[in-house]
Amino acid sequence: MIVLLKFYTMQKLILALILITSYSCIYTQNPQDMQSRHTSAQHNDTGEYPIQLEEQEWKDRLQPSQYYILRQAGTERPFTGKYYKNKDAGIYYSAATGQPLFVSDAKYDSGCGWPSFFEPITEGVILYRKDTTHGMIRTEIIDSSSGSHLGHVFDDGPPPTGLRYCMNSDAMIFVRIDQEAPALVKDYMEKHASEKERDAVEDFIKANN
Repeated sequence: MIVLLKFYTMQKLILALILITSYSCIYTQNPQDMQSRHTSAQHNDTGEYPIQLEEQEWKDRLQPSQYYILRQAGTERPFTGKYYKNKDAGIYYSAATGQPLFVSDAKYDSGCGWPSFFEPITEGVILYRKDTTHGMIRTEIIDSSSGSHLGHVFDDGPPPTGLRYCMNSDAMIFVRIDQEAPALVKDYMEKHASEKERDAVEDFIKANN
């Protein structure tokens, strides 16, 4: 009983830390209403995605920490993600499907404890929906290929967009510019990628070689 109580208390402390850190990162918005008002981040999730799997298939495909974030809309603790301080040149892909999401040129240090970007790699890779959990109103971001949770977007980012895409490291796969893409990414790019996605990836690689 004591062990269970300690575990429950620790879980509450971790959640409180995440919420406090989230609040501290919002400088211009009402602490209770933090959803993005930006025209490019309006809610557009239809619930229909080209890649759909049964939940057991997702569990088999993903690591437990990835499943918790991508399929259960969990959040990793701030300042702990493997990509939080990553400054290498490369592309960030969805860990659920291999869909390209962001390039390193759009990454910046927001000081919030999670990897932050000011814009996606191209239009259409991110979908937006209203999130009212934990007593807040936020704009959740998901990958458009499977509807998997990535993080949230806020209106306190730098120019030119003014947006901060606050991401979970375990929701992404990072491929350095000099690395070969893993099988998941190759499969997505071959079978599912749009022309815009292919062009964006190719253009970034060419510009950095």
